[in-house]
Amino acid sequence: MSNLTHHQALIHIMVTMSAVDRSMGDAELAKMGDAIKTLPVFSDYNTDSLLEDVSACSLILQDEDGLDQIIQNAIVSLPKHLHQTAYALAVEVAAADLHLEQTELRLLQVLRQKMNIDRLACAAIEHGAKVRFQKL
Repeated sequence: MSNLTHHQALIHIMVTMSAVDRSMGDAELAKMGDAIKTLPVFSDYNTDSLLEDVSACSLILQDEDGLDQIIQNAIVSLPKHLHQTAYALAVEVAAADLHLEQTELRLLQVLRQKMNIDRLACAAIEHGAKVRFQKL
């Protein structure tokens, strides 16, 4: 049983998406910061806790089953209606550097399956990100 707040669970999902390709780029970090500063779900988040929350996620990811722990913690900690929000944040972080690695695509697939997110909802979220990150 997880004792994470919904803020921590969402941050762990974003950090995991950023780290899954073994590279946390500036664009991904900026996207996470923007999400935390602007999205209503984070409106009551104390940003003084951010470094501690990111460090806690990093420690979990060092475990052999760390990825599974992060996802399970998010499922337990987040109300069902925030599962799509978690997926959308993962998509935004993955798309931030304008290139998706195979490991990022695989993590999105795992999130879709384990969080039981409807395929049409996923397609809409993914399409929205594609449109937002389009270049001329």
